[in-house]
Amino acid sequence: MGGDCLGLGGSRGRHGNAPPPSFLPLPVRVLGLSGQGLQVLRRSGARTGPDGVSFRSTKDPTAVERANLLNMAKLSIKGLIESALSFGRTLDSDYPPLQQFFVVMEHCLKHGLKVRKSFLSYNKTIWGPLELVEKLYPEAEEIGASVRDLPGLKTPLGRARAWLRLALMQKKMADYLRCLIIQRDLLSEFYEYHALMMEEEGAVIVGLLVGLNVIDANLCVKGEDLDSQVGVIDFSMYLKNEEDIGNKERNVQIAAILDQKNYVEELNRQLNSTVSSLHSRVDSLEKSNTKLIEELAIAKNNIIKLQEENHQLRSENKLILMKTQQHLEVTKVDVETELQTYKHSRQGLDEMYNEARRQLRDESQLRQDVENELAVQVSMKHEIELAMKLLEKDIHEKQDTLIGLRQQLEEVKAINIEMYQKLQGSEDGLKEKNEIIARLEEKTNKITAAMRQLEQRLQQAEKAQMEAEDEDEKYLQECLSKSDSLQKQISQKEKQLVQLETDLKIEKEWRQTLQEDLQKEKDALSHLRNETQQIISLKKEFLNLQDENQQLKKIYHEQEQALQELGNKLSESKLKIEDIKEANKALQGLVWLKDKEATHCKLCEKEFSLSKRKHHCRNCGEIFCNACSDNELPLPSSPKPVRVCDSCHALLIQRCSSNLP
Repeated sequence: MGGDCLGLGGSRGRHGNAPPPSFLPLPVRVLGLSGQGLQVLRRSGARTGPDGVSFRSTKDPTAVERANLLNMAKLSIKGLIESALSFGRTLDSDYPPLQQFFVVMEHCLKHGLKVRKSFLSYNKTIWGPLELVEKLYPEAEEIGASVRDLPGLKTPLGRARAWLRLALMQKKMADYLRCLIIQRDLLSEFYEYHALMMEEEGAVIVGLLVGLNVIDANLCVKGEDLDSQVGVIDFSMYLKNEEDIGNKERNVQIAAILDQKNYVEELNRQLNSTVSSLHSRVDSLEKSNTKLIEELAIAKNNIIKLQEENHQLRSENKLILMKTQQHLEVTKVDVETELQTYKHSRQGLDEMYNEARRQLRDESQLRQDVENELAVQVSMKHEIELAMKLLEKDIHEKQDTLIGLRQQLEEVKAINIEMYQKLQGSEDGLKEKNEIIARLEEKTNKITAAMRQLEQRLQQAEKAQMEAEDEDEKYLQECLSKSDSLQKQISQKEKQLVQLETDLKIEKEWRQTLQEDLQKEKDALSHLRNETQQIISLKKEFLNLQDENQQLKKIYHEQEQALQELGNKLSESKLKIEDIKEANKALQGLVWLKDKEATHCKLCEKEFSLSKRKHHCRNCGEIFCNACSDNELPLPSSPKPVRVCDSCHALLIQRCSSNLP
């Protein structure tokens, strides 16, 4: 086919007889791009002619393929997020935008793969680089094991597709691919140097994948045939027509209706939860009432026992009175007999009579005192029993509060111990790295000293070489000047010439050894320079580690503040039943604001985007950003903590503080 093309297919590799890719580029006129499609081409760097057909220079087709794949990934991720948010529930494997997203990701991972030849066929799959994630990210071992255990998968491509679906369900696809992109030296075994995963476009796609953590997906990988699927991108989903705009408006209306329905269902669920909580409270009150009735029965039994004891004491008192009366009668008889017998001793008898009367008065007073003491003891016994019951109730309540406070203290202590252990580990790592840096600095100092010594040796060798050359020149000049005079004395000085020749040979050998030493010293200098570069890189890594340590300390302080805030929130968690009823009445009169109507945050007035998402306040129903609605409180309508904006959070805390005694 003639004409320019989008170039969305994977690279063919460097081999001449490589098999054709599964996705071939399509011409622009066949696709019928208009409006948004041409804008995508312009963003990717393509130039358009007068008839709207894109044309590009043939200098770097791989850059064109990377740009087009990046744009398709942006469109598919954006469309998937928007449609999923409007859809309003978890996505399954039959959802078309989700299927197209997996197809686009498959093409992005296939771009620039190296072709590995075997005896029977070519091997060009993305399962190889995805297996590396298990080594780089230990949490990915569960996905790899579950993919290998699936019975219906026979090809590496099917395993890779199952891996992508499981990573999306876990909401960790961006984290896994980020670990893979960082290790480019390992990726070079599988990808060409111009592949998408080796360039900046791969990092951009990984950043876009973070937005997919908003989506909840429920995919059935076990029964799906992933080996024989054909991955072809459907461009009609990303091209807008008038009918699509009308359908989109209808979908927006349906989404608004679904949001209202979800809001009403949530209110109903919250009211049901409040009713169930009230029922549980009524049951608890009934149980406490039965307990009080049992305690009353026990108290009545105690009263009956005390009455019986009182009757016994009264009967004993009556017996004592009877005995005293009998004793009085006996004494009267004795007195009469004594009066008759001892008429002469009336004075003594009168005294005896007076003593008897005194004894009677004393005994009557004693009886009255005993009765009063019995009444006082009975009243004291009642008061002691009531005080014991009150003390037992107070002891049980205090024991429950003490148990709760001990559990909270143990949790806080465990969290503090974990954070302290992490700090100790980071400090130990810093100490070890500081020791390594000190050793490296000592090595650099030694290396610089050795370099200085070698430079001095080089200078000395150069000076010796210059002196030897000067001596040779002088010697040759002397030989030329004295050649005429020496012709006559040749026979006499042949022996001297032989000695001089031997000296010259020795000097030449010495020069050769000096040159070899110079080359060795130059090699040593180059090696020392490489070591200095490595030391500089280690210093940079040390600075990066210091920055990471500071970040960890900041995270530790933030977690401590969060723990303090949690402790404050736990102390203010109980509300009265009247506040629950008032909050329910207020919630019934609220209106759930639509997502389409809100374009800016109500508090900070910043515009919403993919990174700055929308959040509903469960108390007032307005829409806020994440920074202005990162609070959670248990509302009267729901016992569990839900998202609340900053203003509602402050109002609810003021109410709780005013209601507390």
